Amino acid sequence: MTDILAVGEILIDLTQNGVNEQGIPKFDANPGGAPANLAVAAARLGAKTAFIGKVGRDSFGDFLRSTLEENGVDASGLVTDSVQHTTLAVVTVDKSGERSFSFYRDPSADVDLEAADIDEEMLKNTRFLHFGSVSLTADPSKTATLHAASRARELGAVISYDPNYRASLWKSEAEAVKGMLEPMDLVDILKVSDEEMPLLTGTEDPEKGTAILAERGIKLILVTLGPKGAFYRFGDKTGTVPGVPCVVGDTNGAGDTFFGAFLSRLARRGGLEDVDVSDLEDMIAFANLAASITTSRHGAIPAMPTLSEMGK
Repeated sequence: MTDILAVGEILIDLTQNGVNEQGIPKFDANPGGAPANLAVAAARLGAKTAFIGKVGRDSFGDFLRSTLEENGVDASGLVTDSVQHTTLAVVTVDKSGERSFSFYRDPSADVDLEAADIDEEMLKNTRFLHFGSVSLTADPSKTATLHAASRARELGAVISYDPNYRASLWKSEAEAVKGMLEPMDLVDILKVSDEEMPLLTGTEDPEKGTAILAERGIKLILVTLGPKGAFYRFGDKTGTVPGVPCVVGDTNGAGDTFFGAFLSRLARRGGLEDVDVSDLEDMIAFANLAASITTSRHGAIPAMPTLSEMGK
């Protein structure tokens, strides 16, 4: 059995890394894509993970496949598209480490993921299936992702979801909200950021916002609060687990590391059954530490910690 199967986009983050002597921006070609990031983060922290997605028949696609494999992620579900190129995201980082994204993705390989590309055996043999909202922005990847989540749920998997908002990938904010909310009825565990909370619920208050989302039957909701840590709603129980201070390198991949670290711990227990608040807060504290380490470095996947670095 696989602990966590992630489905969705894998791409190259062209991340700005200063300028040369002529003032021309320099970029590092980092592996990225939120579901792929999560699969690597969880694998580095001891979980058995796998990934389903699509890359181009190009050097970037080869690099992404080898990155998954080198980090212990089963890449047998990574399909190579013979027509479209691997997706690129240009990531610029401001002085505080915050990011902005421009996508070269219309068309591109990740959007061409089809339902027929989803390996049924991989869905049968995973405890958790994870996906995000970037693959919901266009078809055929939207249909493929929702098929994977729905089918995995039928087969008994726990479904986790991260509505990772990227404004440039949607025609409007209203369309984004509708699209990001669409799969909520499939979801057991939800992770949102404090920036996405008001977009999805109309309130910045995590207590009120998570109550609105919980009405859809979601068992556990995690709200990342940046350096302040994370808020949780687990049934009728709520609380906040403080963050771990760090000097920011950049924030790229921090949320994926947090969620991957959390799911890696939860997978060890087999799911949410018999988890109490003390257990939950310990897992969130572990995830906060992992995210802090990633934030203190540059890049997404290259910055993610291992178990030995976590002291666990």
